[in-house]
Amino acid sequence: MTILAIDQGTTSTRGLLIENSGETSIVKSFEHQQFYPESGWVEHDAEELIQNIQMCIDSCDDLAAIGIDNQGESCLAWNATTKKAITPVIVWQDNRTYLTIEKLKSENLQDLVLEKAGLPLVPYFSATKLAWIVKNVPEAEKLLCLGKLRLGTTDAFFLDRLAGRFVTDISTASRTSLMNLKTWQWDKELCDLFGVPMEALPEIVSTTGDFGRIMSKGRPIPVKASIVDQQAALYGHGCRKPGDAKITFGTGAFALVVTGDTPSQSGKRGLLSTVAWRLEGEKPVYALDGGVYSAGSAINWAQSLGLFETYDQIYQFKNPSAIERDLAFVPALSGLGCPYWDRTAGGVWIGLSLDTQPTDLMQSILEGVVFRAAEVIAAMNEFISIKNETPIDGGLSANPYFCQFLADVLNRQVLVQSSAELTAFGTARLTAGNSIEPKMRNSLTRRYQPETDRCQYLEKFKDAVNRSIQWRS
Repeated sequence: MTILAIDQGTTSTRGLLIENSGETSIVKSFEHQQFYPESGWVEHDAEELIQNIQMCIDSCDDLAAIGIDNQGESCLAWNATTKKAITPVIVWQDNRTYLTIEKLKSENLQDLVLEKAGLPLVPYFSATKLAWIVKNVPEAEKLLCLGKLRLGTTDAFFLDRLAGRFVTDISTASRTSLMNLKTWQWDKELCDLFGVPMEALPEIVSTTGDFGRIMSKGRPIPVKASIVDQQAALYGHGCRKPGDAKITFGTGAFALVVTGDTPSQSGKRGLLSTVAWRLEGEKPVYALDGGVYSAGSAINWAQSLGLFETYDQIYQFKNPSAIERDLAFVPALSGLGCPYWDRTAGGVWIGLSLDTQPTDLMQSILEGVVFRAAEVIAAMNEFISIKNETPIDGGLSANPYFCQFLADVLNRQVLVQSSAELTAFGTARLTAGNSIEPKMRNSLTRRYQPETDRCQYLEKFKDAVNRSIQWRS
């Protein structure tokens, strides 16, 4: 039995192949374009994403099953008859609905959304994006009148177009602000509040099960799993019990901790109650989620400015930590995520002097991402006792300085798997069920023990964060 796990992320689409022996390997990886048509807008070409997924599948022979993970909050609209997208994908980073969110806040609707959906009122989630499409895209209005409009997150589009099933899994639905966390269904009051026609939304189903079949080389291949990428990474790390947590440092940084079989009422502290997954025939498993908008994207931005050329140049530094030398960077390049949720915040360097060098700036950027992740973990730990070992993955997990600094600030052991494909690995595990136990190649784990007490600098960093809040009008 050969399985393909497709990781459809913010910057690329990757295919992880699992052989009968359980051995895994990346078979294809395709980057896709990022579009910024207006300030604060971020879009993808829906047809390009579809093409990349199909190419990943077509690169394999004799597949028995497919699993797909998705970007979570990115969404679009398409025609129910032709299955063609009528809008670009509006990416989770997109901020075009900021004013809509502010209007809803002025009407004191935060508590209602928190109570039902478990999520704060921010443009990050899909609801206001979908409502924006209905209000601003003429073809969407026309199709709605004809009963042919389909709205949803990217997973629903992929499955409808390629596999013939207009569905979304419960973990993805929990990222929209439209699903009731207790009933596991679309909530009419929430749909009416945001202005999203419920009849245009997909059916909510379990994370594993029958998602239809995708044609490849003349053969129909069953899709057995569909899940949000961050929840897939949580599963890939082996997090199953309450208190098990992980952090993924990709474009952004995303921490999740398993909370059990009931949703946590933590929204007023800036944390997100979400569904981790729901295996077919079982109850949902819930998690707390906290996102940092800029992590790897901050490093890429710094490289584009010429602050460094190759990644090995930022793996170690001669000087003491930047924060010890009163230099701090707040990575609010796309605003602040958890626990502040302020898209008007601006990136900040504080403590610059005439002798500040590019290496100092890079050191402060790495430390700033660590401090932001530590703020999320600290907030989570107030609600559930997080285990001492914290597994991490993503591009920044390859940086020794970053990992050691993270261990020091968290005052926890940080575990780094040698494989960077924990998201696809989690999707593979869900797809395989009990038929194959996927194995990570060279699955050695690097362990970073706390060496220096850096918790003391969190308050100093928070002072810098406070200066960045509501900077943009």
